[in-house]
Amino acid sequence: MLNPTKLGIAGGILWSLSLFLLTLIAMHTGYPAQFLNSLVSIYPGYSISGLGSVIGLIYGFVDAFVSLFLLAWIYNKLLSR
Repeated sequence: MLNPTKLGIAGGILWSLSLFLLTLIAMHTGYPAQFLNSLVSIYPGYSISGLGSVIGLIYGFVDAFVSLFLLAWIYNKLLSR
């Protein structure tokens, strides 16, 4: 059995910090800018900027938390059948 809350928190932390750091890297080097520009249409208000990195941090945590929470919850339901 998976713990949905713990999986959601772990994944949320990982994705939000990754998005935050990738945004900072893109601001200084331009390296992952093409990938991050695709996220602009997914996360309203997100941009490759200082404020955008904070917005991405928040969106990234919420997005990953909800997705992984639901994944673990569905997995547990299927496992208990």
